[in-house]
Amino acid sequence: MGVNIFLNPKEARRLHVIEQAIAGKLTNAQAATILHLSVRQVKRLKKGVKMQGAAFLVHKNRGRKPKHTIPNEVRDLIISLALGKYRNASAQQLAEFLAEDYNLTVSARSIARILKAAGIPLKHAKKQPKRHRSRDRMPAAGMLVQCDASPFAWFEERGPMATLHGLIDDATGMILALFFRPTEDLFGYLTVLLQMILNFGLPKALYCDRHTIFFSPKKDKLSIEDELAGKKVKLTQFGRVLNELGIQHIPALSPQAKGRIERLWGTLQDRLVLELRRAGISSIDEANAFLPSFIEKFNARFAKQPSVPEPAFTPCPPRNILDLAISVKETRKASAGSTISFHGKTYQLLTPTGTVLPLTPRGSVEVLSHLDGSISALYKGNHYRLRELLAANTPGPKEPPKNPPAVRKPHSPPPTHPWRRPIKTRKQRAGPEPYEGFWEDVYAAR
Repeated sequence: MGVNIFLNPKEARRLHVIEQAIAGKLTNAQAATILHLSVRQVKRLKKGVKMQGAAFLVHKNRGRKPKHTIPNEVRDLIISLALGKYRNASAQQLAEFLAEDYNLTVSARSIARILKAAGIPLKHAKKQPKRHRSRDRMPAAGMLVQCDASPFAWFEERGPMATLHGLIDDATGMILALFFRPTEDLFGYLTVLLQMILNFGLPKALYCDRHTIFFSPKKDKLSIEDELAGKKVKLTQFGRVLNELGIQHIPALSPQAKGRIERLWGTLQDRLVLELRRAGISSIDEANAFLPSFIEKFNARFAKQPSVPEPAFTPCPPRNILDLAISVKETRKASAGSTISFHGKTYQLLTPTGTVLPLTPRGSVEVLSHLDGSISALYKGNHYRLRELLAANTPGPKEPPKNPPAVRKPHSPPPTHPWRRPIKTRKQRAGPEPYEGFWEDVYAAR
């Protein structure tokens, strides 16, 4: 009984040429030229076909299971994780999670093939084509830092909406700082700025959008005469901080201009969401405690080497100078009693020895609100602590009298009171009609 042999097009073509050579219609050299083989290989194929027939040309591994094939148990695990715990993860990120959590080494391409065969769509299978030429990266780290915030459901249905504030280096794509806040605010931006300066130093320039936290909305309302006269617009608190630290502040005219950090949000909204879900984190405080380890892992995976290895960051200034700069400054006027009022409370300025500092009446005092919640003051260029003044003679609530006076009844006017009289009509107020001949008597009396 014969055995059916299935040849692919390449094998069928090779069989035809070898049979022609066996029949003497082609020489070994001609067959070798047609098949792109050596004469020695043609002789070997002719000998094998004569002995075993067409089965000799079939590859010996056909129908065998490769030794390095992925077991079915691992395939089922990958599919279950892609549909459950690691849903919406890319093939690359799923490969990283398998290596970390299950000690399984499976390539991203293999995972993509497994999911495609199971009919599971890949979120990042097709990349959008580039529609414009990207701006070249800065040559050295620290020359330009991009700043932005992203409100998103970072905790999915487990927790509240939150806004992630972040800084990214333009040269390396390295995350410099991240911090969660309920909404986009000045505190979040000052916190990531402080984190970056403490870990890396002062950058040359900061690149951000034209949010009113960064730039005053009155800046674009200057007339030509004002600009020619050199009129200055009052800086925002964030702009003042950068000005005091010597960091250049550059506004972006469009989201595409700061595309590096905009693309970072797209990456984090996939990767960080899965990492938070994987760690079971559902609150802002827990997420902020988790971010340092995530940043280290992310930078080790995605950061690039700059063309100039020497960073352009300036060394971090002393901490006391840094705390004075990174704060919210508000001006108050001193009272005649050498006190200031701030947020409904009265404060005195204390010297280093603990004595009260005398202030010039109506003198300007800058109150500093620090990121840790404390406050201090600057007066005539010197830094002072504040002490809340609690007045000892502040009147307390009045006690009820021992012998309260009798409650007086409301006065009721008598019936003859003018208010009690009935209202007369106009005819009644005019009096009775004159008698007949009244006016003749009046004229006669004249």
